[in-house]
Amino acid sequence: MLHGYYLPHPPLLVPGVGQGDEIPATRASMQKAASHIASIKPDVVVIISPHSTLYADYFHISPGLEAAGDFRQFNAGKLKYKVQYDAQLASTIARVALGEGMHAGREGERSAALDHGVLVPLHFLHEAGVTAPIARLSLSGHTLIDHYRYGMALREAARQLNRKMVIIASGDMSHKLNDEGPDGAGHHFDAFVGECLAAGDFARLMAIDMRLVTEAAECGLRSLIILAGACDGKQVHSEVLSYEGPYGVGYLSAHIQAEGKQPSLLPLIRREAEERNQAKREQEDAYVRLARLNAESYVSTGRKITPPDDLPAEMLTNKAGVFVSIKIDGQLRGCIGTISPTTNTIAEEILQNSVSAATQDPRFDPISEDELPLLSFSVDVLADAEPISSSDLLDPHRYGVIVTCGRRRGLLLPMLEGVDTVEDQLRIVLQKAGIYRDEKYTLERFEVIRHE
Repeated sequence: MLHGYYLPHPPLLVPGVGQGDEIPATRASMQKAASHIASIKPDVVVIISPHSTLYADYFHISPGLEAAGDFRQFNAGKLKYKVQYDAQLASTIARVALGEGMHAGREGERSAALDHGVLVPLHFLHEAGVTAPIARLSLSGHTLIDHYRYGMALREAARQLNRKMVIIASGDMSHKLNDEGPDGAGHHFDAFVGECLAAGDFARLMAIDMRLVTEAAECGLRSLIILAGACDGKQVHSEVLSYEGPYGVGYLSAHIQAEGKQPSLLPLIRREAEERNQAKREQEDAYVRLARLNAESYVSTGRKITPPDDLPAEMLTNKAGVFVSIKIDGQLRGCIGTISPTTNTIAEEILQNSVSAATQDPRFDPISEDELPLLSFSVDVLADAEPISSSDLLDPHRYGVIVTCGRRRGLLLPMLEGVDTVEDQLRIVLQKAGIYRDEKYTLERFEVIRHE
């Protein structure tokens, strides 16, 4: 039997940071979970933290034989913790994941210090007398399906080493409970995840609307999805232990048991994702359809398509800069574009940039044939950029922005999920361009017509 827990990580639970009793139901759940884990006497406790080293295209696993951390970030530096790592399990997880086509490994750790996503549950484990070594896993920018598959690889690695493993998926729910009424996205997200956990319905959880996820500003969904993947092919029994949201953040605790055998959910999850995507494709306009068909052709055959004769006239006569964005389950999978036209028509610009987005975005591996049924496309046709004298003239819901400092230049499209303020827009575009805020740079703004 596999035991897993979904546990929050508010530092207030730890005496010395808070009083320890500010979130009483959550504290009781953490103590109950730690006591149960102590009774299991696991060989290893895997803790999945959203605050460990994170990469867009890589599942990071903390390296080495041991690690330490403290709560100095929360003005309690005297609270120190030390753990032993299960290095053999860490390397086996990476090997199994790589064998399944996922990038995972122990390279590139930015900070060896344990983060609070690990430290908070670790405090309760130590309090309960749990001394087993841990494996510290992080998330990635990959899709929910990839996180689910990563969980499957995690369980397989433990099986190969005959490890009695307990998994703690560390994560908080929505961080926006105070920003909206009880019918808002944060409350809706927390309720939906809670319902899925209470029913042990991971297939429904995997079908969550990613717009809702973005609006809720959560930090625990992907941790939970990895745990769900580790339970794949087994009968799941799940119990919600508690839920509280007193400070505008949702704290949900749950216990998951997986035993016996049942068919893998992965084929069903993938089939339902493809069906949802096919329904979206029935609403494509000519711009999006051209981008998708061309990318599919190039990935499958290495050849671009010839633009069909029935395209709108403006696509065959007008010139413009064009950005093509590709997503899977709401997660960016590739985006390449041109600020100004580099070809003779918008159609040619789409053909060029859809191939580049699918195969040349340096942030991602080239798209594979297996991914094609899951892809969704959008096409932004850019109007001419105009110089502006102040960021006061920006609006992230209407204008994109271009920043320039010498040879460094960055662009950010408008109407992006999670980019709601000018401050957000400038921070992201300056980071993309490698420009510091205190450097002298110029601003341009532009409007787009978005096809999606």
